[in-house]
Amino acid sequence: MECPFCTEDTKDEALVCKHCGRDLRIVRPVVLEVQSLVADLDKLGRELDRVNARIYRRKHPWRHLAVHSVAYVLIPTILLVAAHIIVTIVLNVSPLYLRLASVAIPLPFGVAIYAIQKIGVRGAAVVGVVTAAVSVLCMLTVTGLNDQVPILPQSGMEWREVIEYAASIALAFVTGNILGLLIFQVLLGTMGQGSSGPNPAVYSVARMLGPHDGEDEIRRRARLIQNLMRTIGPTFGLVSTAAGSIYAGLKGIIGS
Repeated sequence: MECPFCTEDTKDEALVCKHCGRDLRIVRPVVLEVQSLVADLDKLGRELDRVNARIYRRKHPWRHLAVHSVAYVLIPTILLVAAHIIVTIVLNVSPLYLRLASVAIPLPFGVAIYAIQKIGVRGAAVVGVVTAAVSVLCMLTVTGLNDQVPILPQSGMEWREVIEYAASIALAFVTGNILGLLIFQVLLGTMGQGSSGPNPAVYSVARMLGPHDGEDEIRRRARLIQNLMRTIGPTFGLVSTAAGSIYAGLKGIIGS
């Protein structure tokens, strides 16, 4: 808790500020209530942003589709195809660089689609699949025209490599989206939450872990548990999709 008199950090259970010596017994409940209200307002603000984004999409569907297609499909596709041309045709170096670029390029677009458009994982997965399909088709076309070979894969193994490569692009897009969720909602929400009260279920768990501890200690433990619960889900999703994207992208090079 921040002391309202000297703005220095103090323990939640402190009765007197160790920095300025002021009595905190009267002001502490007010400070905690204000922090709780600030956290609630922050949560309502994020929800309002999501609602406004949905309303805009419904009121202007064609404009939204056009902006969406250019910003999150066309631009990353151009960058991916450009990386393909530079790596495989101009420089003619190891395809490892192309696979790494194909993971790195969609990532910031996945972050942006959550931060700007407030689109979650399911929507990002759809956009990621479309981007992957269009970009891989363009890459196959470029390779076919340049090498005078069939554009589409001719064997089951080639089809599997193409699908795995496209999956790495789509998963990288979803990874960026989860990263955006983790940054803009979970972490910022946790930092803005301050000392707001945890929900009753988490409070009960904290009490079972230390039934004889003081009320302030139980409250602090409950907030820690709740913050961990809010963070661990998106973090697990981020690690999983990132690992899947890298594995799918590099599998054809390093072998299964």
